[in-house]
Amino acid sequence: MVESLPGDAAVVLAGDQPDPARIAAVRAALGLDRPLAERLAAWAAALAHGDLGASLVSGRPVTGIVLDALAPTAVLAGLTVLFLVPLSVGLGVAAARREGGRLDRALTTVSAALYAVPEFALAIVLVAVFGVALAWLPPTGLGGLTAAALVLPVSVLLVRPVCSTGRLIRSAMIDVLASPYVRHARRLGLNWFAHALPNALAPAVQHLARTVDWLLGGVIVVEAVFVIPGLGSTLADAVGHRDLPVLQGLALLFAATTVLVNLLADVVSFRLAPRA
Repeated sequence: MVESLPGDAAVVLAGDQPDPARIAAVRAALGLDRPLAERLAAWAAALAHGDLGASLVSGRPVTGIVLDALAPTAVLAGLTVLFLVPLSVGLGVAAARREGGRLDRALTTVSAALYAVPEFALAIVLVAVFGVALAWLPPTGLGGLTAAALVLPVSVLLVRPVCSTGRLIRSAMIDVLASPYVRHARRLGLNWFAHALPNALAPAVQHLARTVDWLLGGVIVVEAVFVIPGLGSTLADAVGHRDLPVLQGLALLFAATTVLVNLLADVVSFRLAPRA
């Protein structure tokens, strides 16, 4: 996809209004004059030896660039998932146990409304209100990822997943509570909630795995708005500079994360509800 965009790293590095000869010289120095298939084959061969190559722009090893950007993104994503699970379970179960009641209707309406708000719009509103007008929280992460600086970006990343996962758990919990084995457990005076919750969570685990995939895209918006130097910012810079080695390294990391998270979700789902 990057190859199909106009320009390449040579155009970026050649300076303002470069002549064609200058661009051609930079392109040859970077090896961009070789066919794409040849460059990809060389990259794959180097990858087999653990070498992700070097940035076309800075010359730094891609591994170092990715690792430097990984920590801020890992903190954002980790805190989001950490708060996502209890919030989603709590809201979903509370709504299911009072199906059709005021709490259920209120949670359903509010979650549907918040889910429709784009991340960038929500981020701008929160920054304007809590970061600028009230000055309660840092509007950006330029001062470091302190606890206060993380509140707004994590809140933005939480809203849509909590809304969607909470509604999913609500629906699953309603179905489970109506099942024969839960009704039988109630008649016997057993702890029916302990039987119902794992089976209601099983489908939500798969949804949470897809949420992690969504987070990889959500952090790009959040890191841009809050000026956080993470993987999202690195990806945006690499696309802007047509820095193919960095993009390949990031794509590899994102793909590996997606595969591992989905495998883990399959295992957890089976452990929660082996009969499913």
